[in-house]
Amino acid sequence: MEIKQGFFATLIASTLLAASVFGENKPISLDVDATDAPRNLLHTRLHMPAAPGKLTLFYPKWIPGEHSPTGPVNNVTGLKFSANGIPLDWQRDAEDMFTFHLVVPADTDAIDVSFDFLLSAGGGSYSSGGSSTTKLLDLSWNQLLLYSQTDAPLKTPFVATLQLPAGWKFGTALPIETSTRTKPGKVEFSPAPLETLIDSPVLAGEFFRTIDLTPGEKVSYYIHIVADSAADLEMKPEDEARFTRLVHEANALFGAHHYRDYHFLLTLSDHVAHFGLEHHESSDNRTAENFLTDEDSRTASADLLPHEMTHSWNGKFRRPAGLATPDYQQPMQGELLWVYEGLTDYLGKVLATRSGLMTATNFRAAFALTAAMLDHRDGRSWRALADTAIAAQLLYDSPGVGVSRRRSVDFYPEGDLIWLEADTLIREQTSGKQSLDDFCKKFHGGESSAPKVVPYSFDDVLKTLNEVAPYDWKSFFQKRIYEINTHAPVGGIEHGGWRLAYTNEVPSFLKIREGQRKFTDLNYSLGFTLSTDGGIGDVLPGSPADKAGIFQGMKLVAVDGRAWSAKILRDAVKSAATNSAPIELLTVNEDFYKTIKLEYHGGEKYPVLVRDISKPDLMTDIIHALTAEAAADSPAIK
Repeated sequence: MEIKQGFFATLIASTLLAASVFGENKPISLDVDATDAPRNLLHTRLHMPAAPGKLTLFYPKWIPGEHSPTGPVNNVTGLKFSANGIPLDWQRDAEDMFTFHLVVPADTDAIDVSFDFLLSAGGGSYSSGGSSTTKLLDLSWNQLLLYSQTDAPLKTPFVATLQLPAGWKFGTALPIETSTRTKPGKVEFSPAPLETLIDSPVLAGEFFRTIDLTPGEKVSYYIHIVADSAADLEMKPEDEARFTRLVHEANALFGAHHYRDYHFLLTLSDHVAHFGLEHHESSDNRTAENFLTDEDSRTASADLLPHEMTHSWNGKFRRPAGLATPDYQQPMQGELLWVYEGLTDYLGKVLATRSGLMTATNFRAAFALTAAMLDHRDGRSWRALADTAIAAQLLYDSPGVGVSRRRSVDFYPEGDLIWLEADTLIREQTSGKQSLDDFCKKFHGGESSAPKVVPYSFDDVLKTLNEVAPYDWKSFFQKRIYEINTHAPVGGIEHGGWRLAYTNEVPSFLKIREGQRKFTDLNYSLGFTLSTDGGIGDVLPGSPADKAGIFQGMKLVAVDGRAWSAKILRDAVKSAATNSAPIELLTVNEDFYKTIKLEYHGGEKYPVLVRDISKPDLMTDIIHALTAEAAADSPAIK
């Protein structure tokens, strides 16, 4: 091991020597040809300053915001190195698959690198998920470059160009070089450090539009929309007004911003991976093609853009020290993801409701579903929430089977509950004079600035909370984050004047979720969910289904002798509440059929929040708009 460490030290030292000889300020040219994007292929070429001798280059491995080593190096094909037109031999590192070694010949001051990138060759994770269709492209620069180690690799200057298919338009937060004339469809960007380049994805496509959300204001906010058809670009005036209110509500919450201007990049397609990824001056938001034209679709993803925008403050500007690494190869430490993601998830829902993108009814319904889900996770009996954050890089790609026993990236939804409780406690401790809003102003606000990273520790979070409302915050988080808790932390719901209960009527918000995500939720009665084809999802340990021998992977064929449907199954659950006969399920696993008699007579059960009139309604206070424009036209009180 010591020998290997010495070998890598020599390689790094030689790279640092090259930087000192040629100067770290010499830019790397990056030319990307995206004309083959409609067939899921990109072509990249780099011209890199380099000194004679050994050279080590790195493909970005740990991408900020992805919390795991997701750099899609396996999608790189046709990799070639040359100097002065002469091919150079190269070798991948035997231990780190993201590292490449070569020797730069004498009398050479630069090398050329070329490769192709397969856009849709991966699964659903951020960097390897599908990112293009025949009509559009979501371009992430980290997929298309190599870099060398220097004293400050994130500051390495890049000059990038992008050739787009004919007629395509684009949007990005990356500044454009306007002084240079290039051929049609080719975009030349202003020189930018590697950190800014990777932090500035590009959205492009045939069907594209840009909406200025704040015309005439000092800071500009844009929403760039790309879709697979022109019809999907249509935005209702009331939705445009809500996105504008989102911008104003976010600035009112934090009191300052840390971007020059801000760009929402919104991809509407059923043929790309759906997710959101945060950046300082933009956010990469990918969702269903009917998001703007179908009310249920917009409702189901109402907090997507608010969540990702919140990250500009919480995650990009203020970042846990363990995630603020000096390059893209160092492993990130995710212990504080319950702040980075958990607080963001909570604030995303709050901002969505304050701006009118989400109703108060749906805000409460979301918390009911979250509390019930987490309260029924058997993995709580052995795994503290902190371990889901520390092991995030494993859990993001873990299979759905066994999620209740294993737990998932629970620091997102459980963060909702914990930060709601912190919010209600601050309001109680200060008699309503302070709230979590004041923490956000102190911790994430300050003076407005250009993008920068200010790392923090757990102690920094505690210090600021105590400045807002003195309390034993260390014990508060120790119990909820670092200790085993067999039940979900519902203190915020209860302090907020509500309580978790169960009803036999499917709540409207759950109906929307089921319709959009194509599943049927019977978790709290029978103990499982089903996909539209009858596939049984994760089975809750100890549930009636689990006791009857049902497990994930089975398919439901019939209920009480009739071909199954969601309605027939729900009717059977309802009927079983008034008689002693078991529910008879015909299932198939592989090519084996089995009839299971399921003893359950408790009726339908779906989580809801009900008002506790003995306590103040702090949950409603929390979602009241901060700006006059939103308060005048907000559904928060509905």
